[in-house]
Amino acid sequence: PRPTESLSRKVVHVLSGVFFMASWPLFSNSTSARFFAAVVPFLNCVRLLTYGLGFYSDEALVKSVTREGKREELLRGPLYYVIVLLIIVLVFWRDSPIGIVSLSMMSGGDGFADIVGRRFGSLKLPFNKKKSWVGSAAMFISGFLLSALMLSYFSWLGYIHVSWDQALGKLVLVALAATVVECIPVTDVVDDNISVPLATMLVAFLLFGNTAN
Repeated sequence: PRPTESLSRKVVHVLSGVFFMASWPLFSNSTSARFFAAVVPFLNCVRLLTYGLGFYSDEALVKSVTREGKREELLRGPLYYVIVLLIIVLVFWRDSPIGIVSLSMMSGGDGFADIVGRRFGSLKLPFNKKKSWVGSAAMFISGFLLSALMLSYFSWLGYIHVSWDQALGKLVLVALAATVVECIPVTDVVDDNISVPLATMLVAFLLFGNTAN
């Protein structure tokens, strides 16, 4: 794909996750609020399945979210992405640091890794020639910063409590784990949109539990 298409695809990847997460406080305090929020990724799942399976055609959609411009790609990375969004909303929601950090690493970390790596990543990793040192550094830094920012946001609004003297060190470990997983050459087997959030969820659960202390 052309550089502009790759950039636009990753900008969508980053912003869709960030804006969706930032909108969570707009929902009520009802126990059913997460289900209303889940309507957004659910409808996106339906849309991707509909166009990916060829029931309808939308070239603009295909070009904006796929690497090679093939409709079948809608059923891989983009679909995995919105399914993970759906799981994060339904399982963790806005009062759990696990979901907040996982979505931050998947949208911001993985997104910026690709954007920066494609532009400046001439020096490749010795064990994975598809990834670069600078892309991995961007993954770690942007994932860490976005995670810290979103934890601050939800803490400020009173949904979670953050003890920053411990939380920052834990975020470093979570970001490191997500970066290592993103570097591993298994993208032909497991998509980054699955491996990165799953690894982040596991490490965040082990370090944070269900609170951000």
